[in-house]
Amino acid sequence: MADGTRSVRGGSPASSPVLGGGGRATAVAAAAGGSSPPGHGFRRVTLTKPTFCHYCTDFIWGLAGYQCEVCNFMSHEKCLKNIKIPCSCVAPSLVRVPVAHCFGSPGHYKRKFCTVCRKSLESPALRCEVCELHVHTDCILFACSDCRQCHQDGHQDHDTYHHHWREGNLSSSARCEVCKKTCGSSEVLSGMRCEWCGILAHAACYVIVTPECTFGRLRNMILPPSCVQLFSRNFSKLHCFRVTENLQTEPDEDDDVDGSTQGSTKDVQISTDSSKQMLKIFDGNDAVKRNQFRLISVPRIAKNEEVVEAALRAYYINDDEQEYELQTFTQQALLSDDVINRNDAVEDSNLSSVFRESVPEAWIIRAKPKDEEVIRIYPAWLKVGMAYVSLRVNKDSTTQTVVKEVLPLLGKQTECLENYKLVEVLMGSKQVQRMVLDNQELILNRLKDIRKTSIRQMNQTRLYIVENNKSIVRVNLLVGGLPPQLSREEYINILKAELAIKTNVVSVSHVYQAQGAVVLEISCFSEAERIYMLVKDTTVNDKPLNVVVIPEVVASKIPQNCCPVLVFVNPKSGGLKGRDLLYSFRKLLNPHQVFELTNGGPLPGFHTFCKVPSFRVLVCGGDGTVGWVLGALEEIRHKLACSEPSVAILPLGTGNDLGRVLRWGAGYSGEDPYSILVSVDEADDVLMDRWTILLDADEPAEGAENGVAEPEPPKIVQMNNYCGLGIDAELSLDFHHAREEEPGKFNSRFHNKGVYVKVGLQKISHTRNLHKDIKLQVDQQEVELPSIEGLIFINIPSWGSGADLWGSDSDNRFEKPRIDDGLLEVVGVTGVVHMGQVQGGFRSGIRIAQGSYFRVTLLKPIPVQVDGEPWIQAPGRIIISAAGPKVHMLKKSKKQKKTGNMKEMRGDMSISEGGR
Repeated sequence: MADGTRSVRGGSPASSPVLGGGGRATAVAAAAGGSSPPGHGFRRVTLTKPTFCHYCTDFIWGLAGYQCEVCNFMSHEKCLKNIKIPCSCVAPSLVRVPVAHCFGSPGHYKRKFCTVCRKSLESPALRCEVCELHVHTDCILFACSDCRQCHQDGHQDHDTYHHHWREGNLSSSARCEVCKKTCGSSEVLSGMRCEWCGILAHAACYVIVTPECTFGRLRNMILPPSCVQLFSRNFSKLHCFRVTENLQTEPDEDDDVDGSTQGSTKDVQISTDSSKQMLKIFDGNDAVKRNQFRLISVPRIAKNEEVVEAALRAYYINDDEQEYELQTFTQQALLSDDVINRNDAVEDSNLSSVFRESVPEAWIIRAKPKDEEVIRIYPAWLKVGMAYVSLRVNKDSTTQTVVKEVLPLLGKQTECLENYKLVEVLMGSKQVQRMVLDNQELILNRLKDIRKTSIRQMNQTRLYIVENNKSIVRVNLLVGGLPPQLSREEYINILKAELAIKTNVVSVSHVYQAQGAVVLEISCFSEAERIYMLVKDTTVNDKPLNVVVIPEVVASKIPQNCCPVLVFVNPKSGGLKGRDLLYSFRKLLNPHQVFELTNGGPLPGFHTFCKVPSFRVLVCGGDGTVGWVLGALEEIRHKLACSEPSVAILPLGTGNDLGRVLRWGAGYSGEDPYSILVSVDEADDVLMDRWTILLDADEPAEGAENGVAEPEPPKIVQMNNYCGLGIDAELSLDFHHAREEEPGKFNSRFHNKGVYVKVGLQKISHTRNLHKDIKLQVDQQEVELPSIEGLIFINIPSWGSGADLWGSDSDNRFEKPRIDDGLLEVVGVTGVVHMGQVQGGFRSGIRIAQGSYFRVTLLKPIPVQVDGEPWIQAPGRIIISAAGPKVHMLKKSKKQKKTGNMKEMRGDMSISEGGR
């Protein structure tokens, strides 16, 4: 093999000057006086409707413009020479590190554009839950695996991160960080945005930005990807990032799920023109089996090359049409995979042969066999500072000979061949698949098999040379829903019985007895996948188990000044706002630090951060959600390296009293999630008391066996805001019952408050003598109660959606209330009317006592509510006392920094002085 056939290309793939481009693109660019646009095939077209340039975003005046025949990029003639955005057909070759996307369920996205075909998303489309990629359902097969790398997976790990640019779908007011001019557009896919630091730039300006990314204004809140390890292999991205699957409507988990008959007509307008005909084009055997084809429109009399070129464009391939041919088949041939090669009949007359009306409507595009070929070998995993090595192979070239020839080009002449292997990587949009090639496998035969399976897959396949090191597999699964308060051995026995775990590859690394959960450390991928799928269908004591894939955070790699924020979101709070916030926070932060509370509760998040030396918590939900998270924190704080993280609140509930006290507002009303994170970063740390309530009932538990009445065991609950007895709890109980009957209606704060008013009016004429049914002791002293219908213990100066129940009047009998004074205030209300007057600010409650230890004796069943959770408490005793150490909360700072344009803070950008 001649030396002239080998070449080494330096730099990253994104900086490669050779981007593939067809002859037509070159001719158009030459006519415009510039170099070839990156991979585009531009053709002059007549405009029939208002059109905007995708490069400069200006309106294209006149009737003529230039359109890429592959990706639909529209341009002025004057802009052709400046285009830097590559065509969709070459995008896979420019990917630095192949990372699959995490697509959620199809939805409608207004003013968004498909990254592949650049057209508006008018029909249901898909979006990645981790990055800003939007794509049509039938374009998903052609989206390259260029998602954000949010963790290290043992393949292409590095500590230096570059900007991760994503084109388009910016607001029309977005401004370029380089030239300060508008770079967004609501009319076309335009402008660039780094998905880590958030800086914005024109397509012509982003190339002069220093490539290293510093994560922008939120750098101290983001969990750096280099600190997170997750060995996922074939786990779905939805599993890795804990994205709820109950709304998924896609037919299967394979990468090839869309792009079939239903949506493939989007790119081809069915015409009544009798001179045109529609053809079904399959790109290989896999498409035939799945019946996934693309439609093209061609003249009824056309040359073979024209039809082949149109077929390649339909599959976003801009190769030389001379290297491909079309094969036709009948229905019988379709079933038997016996494909007839029409072009072989007259091999030398391809240039003159034509398609006529009698041709079949379905065709398979095939690559012509080659005796030799130039292939690219990527050495990225070896970190040698170059993008790829070009190597010419022939029919006798094997994997071993390729490795032998590539190593000297990489400066590894003295290395042993047995220390390296050749890995085939399929960069699918939903999954990156890796396969080690056998040493004796013929390379050309392997490439032929791939092209026979799918021409599109060949365009998304790379060959990597990798060191043959034995990697350590370690997959962590958190299994919850087990019976609480068992020993490690008892949990292992349950898992052996229910899941048949293999103890030689599975070990229990952590046990959370109070929560009934264990963490399994698994050293075999197939065993981890088996356990994950089996847990979903397993119940223990009639309670379903749940499982979460847990990443491992390497605390030693976290920068000293980094204090990442752990985000909990309750998607059931605030209507649909919870799910929107989940999506937004996954974009702004590392998705491995954002947890959905309906998927295993707070425990997976706290376990993930158990080794992080310093972190903060942001809870998105109502007061009940905040109490849930604080309760879980109290139970496992002794297992955390940061045992006292500060907690901020994004109020999504109905009352949101704790959020009001800490200045986070009465409720979320659509504020920019980025500005919320900045406020969390600037918030002040304060202390807050928490209280333990012991419920000791005298009456026997229901359903006692053999007629023997046994007393119900004492129950302990935690209180953050307030505890109410009597009329206050009775209204909460009626509201709770109404919500249980019709949960779908309780999706807005306005409706919820309306229901509260309704149940209050129904109770307005009722009279109770609560003071006769209970006895109160405060700090071991009996307290005589006035004539009241409700008794409320308050820890914060906000009750019932912001009302000041204690009042602001000075009183020498009591100290001024604070949330960290170690005291509770006891207030009475005389009825529903009194409560309404307090809510309206016309009155305050009846001040009864202030203390740190309370004992309430119930003489009859009384409605009780703690932080909005109501029930009927049987006669007995209620003891309220301080709950250990005070909890650290974050109070929104009054002195917010004047940031001016918030977008200017989203990235700290350095511009190279030398330009490009």
